[in-house]
Amino acid sequence: MFVLELTYTAPLDAVDAVLPDHVAWLERQYDKGLFLASGRKNPRDGGVILAVTGDRAEIEEVVATDPFAVAGVCSYRVIEFLATKTAPELERHRQTLG
Repeated sequence: MFVLELTYTAPLDAVDAVLPDHVAWLERQYDKGLFLASGRKNPRDGGVILAVTGDRAEIEEVVATDPFAVAGVCSYRVIEFLATKTAPELERHRQTLG
């Protein structure tokens, strides 16, 4: 599982100009089952995405296609972790140490 932390590197008006394309990109990742949750940080200086896949390379490729990244209005921090405890709704994503 991955936590994707976005940090805006441009003024909010530049971010907002790309926002519709970013939202459409998010929807495509949800449709693929790759993203579990996403939203703005508070204060609004970026966002957070919770993603699930066993392949860091796949996440890196997907992040590179985000219109925010393509337009250069944000940077990404990709944090990989093992979800060894989850809410019942996320049980299918639970991982074991080994």
